[in-house]
Amino acid sequence: MDAQQTLRTEVEQLVRVHGRGRTALMPILQDLNRAHSYISEDAMLAVSDALNVPRAEVYGVATFYSYFSVKPRGVYVIRVCRTISCAKQPDYHPAIAALFDELGIGFGETSSDGIFSLEQTNCAGMCDQGPAMVVNDDAHIHLTEASVRTILNDYRHKAQAAQSAKKAQ
Repeated sequence: MDAQQTLRTEVEQLVRVHGRGRTALMPILQDLNRAHSYISEDAMLAVSDALNVPRAEVYGVATFYSYFSVKPRGVYVIRVCRTISCAKQPDYHPAIAALFDELGIGFGETSSDGIFSLEQTNCAGMCDQGPAMVVNDDAHIHLTEASVRTILNDYRHKAQAAQSAKKAQ
Protein backbone atom coordinates (compact mmCIF):
# COMPACT_ATOMS: atom_id res chain seq x y z
CA MET A 1 0.00 0.00 0.00
CA ASP A 2 1.49 3.36 -0.99
CA ALA A 3 1.65 6.41 1.29
CA GLN A 4 -1.35 8.12 -0.30
CA GLN A 5 -3.54 5.03 0.09
CA THR A 6 -2.37 4.62 3.70
CA LEU A 7 -3.37 8.22 4.35
CA ARG A 8 -6.80 7.71 2.76
CA THR A 9 -7.30 4.62 4.94
CA GLU A 10 -6.34 6.65 8.02
CA VAL A 11 -8.83 9.38 7.07
CA GLU A 12 -11.58 6.79 6.56
CA GLN A 13 -10.87 5.40 10.03
CA LEU A 14 -11.19 8.92 11.45
CA VAL A 15 -14.47 9.36 9.56
CA ARG A 16 -15.79 6.22 11.26
CA VAL A 17 -14.89 7.79 14.62
CA HIS A 18 -16.03 11.37 14.00
CA GLY A 19 -18.71 10.98 11.33
CA ARG A 20 -19.05 12.14 7.77
CA GLY A 21 -20.71 15.50 8.38
CA ARG A 22 -19.17 18.96 8.12
CA THR A 23 -18.89 19.03 11.93
CA ALA A 24 -16.30 16.24 11.70
CA LEU A 25 -13.84 18.48 9.84
CA MET A 26 -12.19 20.02 12.91
CA PRO A 27 -11.76 16.81 14.94
CA ILE A 28 -10.39 14.95 11.91
CA LEU A 29 -7.89 17.73 11.20
CA GLN A 30 -6.94 17.79 14.90
CA ASP A 31 -6.25 14.05 14.88
CA LEU A 32 -4.21 14.26 11.66
CA ASN A 33 -2.23 17.22 12.96
CA ARG A 34 -1.54 15.41 16.25
CA ALA A 35 -0.49 12.19 14.50
CA HIS A 36 1.77 13.76 11.87
CA SER A 37 2.72 17.13 13.43
CA TYR A 38 1.16 18.80 10.39
CA ILE A 39 -1.61 18.42 7.81
CA SER A 40 -0.22 17.57 4.39
CA GLU A 41 -1.80 18.56 1.08
CA ASP A 42 -2.60 14.89 0.47
CA ALA A 43 -4.32 14.71 3.86
CA MET A 44 -6.42 17.78 3.06
CA LEU A 45 -7.46 16.25 -0.26
CA ALA A 46 -8.38 12.95 1.42
CA VAL A 47 -10.46 14.78 4.05
CA SER A 48 -12.17 16.86 1.37
CA ASP A 49 -13.11 13.73 -0.58
CA ALA A 50 -14.18 11.74 2.50
CA LEU A 51 -16.39 14.52 3.90
CA ASN A 52 -17.53 15.90 0.55
CA VAL A 53 -16.36 19.34 1.69
CA PRO A 54 -14.74 21.74 -0.80
CA ARG A 55 -10.95 21.58 -0.82
CA ALA A 56 -10.77 25.34 -0.29
CA GLU A 57 -12.77 25.00 2.92
CA VAL A 58 -10.49 22.28 4.29
CA TYR A 59 -7.44 24.37 3.40
CA GLY A 60 -9.04 27.46 4.94
CA VAL A 61 -9.62 25.69 8.26
CA ALA A 62 -6.17 24.07 8.24
CA THR A 63 -4.46 27.43 7.68
CA PHE A 64 -6.70 29.60 9.89
CA TYR A 65 -5.98 28.01 13.26
CA SER A 66 -2.49 28.57 14.66
CA TYR A 67 -2.37 25.13 16.28
CA PHE A 68 -2.65 23.51 12.85
CA SER A 69 0.27 23.49 10.46
CA VAL A 70 0.45 22.70 6.76
CA LYS A 71 4.21 22.26 6.83
CA PRO A 72 6.17 19.58 8.70
CA ARG A 73 7.08 20.43 12.27
CA GLY A 74 9.13 18.81 14.98
CA VAL A 75 7.94 16.03 17.23
CA TYR A 76 7.64 18.64 19.98
CA VAL A 77 6.09 21.98 19.08
CA ILE A 78 7.06 24.64 21.58
CA ARG A 79 4.69 27.60 21.77
CA VAL A 80 6.01 30.53 23.79
CA CYS A 81 3.60 33.09 25.15
CA ARG A 82 4.39 36.55 23.83
CA THR A 83 1.78 38.63 25.62
CA ILE A 84 2.73 41.59 27.77
CA SER A 85 2.03 39.74 31.03
CA CYS A 86 4.65 37.10 30.19
CA ALA A 87 7.10 39.41 28.40
CA LYS A 88 7.23 41.78 31.39
CA GLN A 89 8.43 39.04 33.73
CA PRO A 90 12.14 39.37 34.63
CA ASP A 91 12.95 35.82 33.47
CA TYR A 92 11.23 36.14 30.07
CA HIS A 93 14.17 37.31 27.94
CA PRO A 94 16.73 34.96 29.54
CA ALA A 95 14.30 32.06 29.00
CA ILE A 96 13.84 32.99 25.33
CA ALA A 97 17.62 33.31 24.92
CA ALA A 98 18.02 29.82 26.42
CA LEU A 99 15.49 28.44 23.91
CA PHE A 100 17.36 29.98 20.99
CA ASP A 101 20.71 28.83 22.35
CA GLU A 102 19.66 25.26 23.16
CA LEU A 103 17.69 24.70 19.96
CA GLY A 104 19.83 26.67 17.54
CA ILE A 105 16.68 27.99 15.86
CA GLY A 106 14.40 31.00 15.98
CA PHE A 107 10.66 31.37 15.98
CA GLY A 108 8.97 29.69 13.03
CA GLU A 109 11.79 27.18 12.57
CA THR A 110 12.36 23.47 13.20
CA SER A 111 15.56 22.00 14.59
CA SER A 112 17.76 20.10 12.14
CA ASP A 113 17.13 16.84 14.00
CA GLY A 114 13.36 17.29 13.59
CA ILE A 115 12.68 17.09 17.31
CA PHE A 116 11.65 20.68 18.06
CA SER A 117 9.70 23.45 16.36
CA LEU A 118 9.57 26.87 17.99
CA GLU A 119 6.56 29.15 17.68
CA GLN A 120 5.05 32.13 19.43
CA THR A 121 1.47 32.28 20.63
CA ASN A 122 -0.59 35.27 21.64
CA CYS A 123 -1.60 33.73 24.94
CA ALA A 124 -0.90 30.47 26.72
CA GLY A 125 -3.66 31.15 29.23
CA MET A 126 -1.32 31.27 32.21
CA CYS A 127 -0.94 35.03 32.65
CA ASP A 128 -0.47 34.81 36.39
CA GLN A 129 2.26 32.17 36.07
CA GLY A 130 4.48 33.53 33.31
CA PRO A 131 6.68 33.37 31.57
CA ALA A 132 5.01 30.30 30.10
CA MET A 133 5.27 27.94 27.16
CA VAL A 134 3.33 24.94 25.94
CA VAL A 135 5.13 21.91 24.50
CA ASN A 136 2.56 19.95 22.49
CA ASP A 137 -0.13 19.72 25.20
CA ASP A 138 2.09 20.19 28.27
CA ALA A 139 2.20 23.60 29.97
CA HIS A 140 5.40 24.88 31.57
CA ILE A 141 5.20 27.91 33.84
CA HIS A 142 7.48 30.28 35.75
CA LEU A 143 10.19 29.71 33.14
CA THR A 144 13.79 30.60 33.84
CA GLU A 145 16.92 30.07 31.79
CA ALA A 146 17.74 27.00 33.88
CA SER A 147 14.23 25.52 33.75
CA VAL A 148 14.11 25.90 29.96
CA ARG A 149 17.36 23.97 29.61
CA THR A 150 16.06 21.22 31.92
CA ILE A 151 12.71 21.00 30.11
CA LEU A 152 14.39 20.72 26.68
CA ASN A 153 16.79 18.09 27.99
CA ASP A 154 13.83 16.04 29.29
CA TYR A 155 12.11 16.20 25.89
CA ARG A 156 15.34 15.26 24.12
CA HIS A 157 15.59 12.16 26.33
CA LYS A 158 11.95 11.28 25.57
CA ALA A 159 12.59 11.62 21.84
CA GLN A 160 15.73 9.47 22.04
CA ALA A 161 13.89 6.81 24.05
CA ALA A 162 11.04 6.76 21.53
CA GLN A 163 13.50 6.51 18.66
CA SER A 164 15.37 3.64 20.37
CA ALA A 165 12.10 1.80 21.03
CA LYS A 166 11.09 2.24 17.39
CA LYS A 167 14.42 0.81 16.19
CA ALA A 168 14.05 -2.17 18.51
CA GLN A 169 10.75 -3.19 16.89
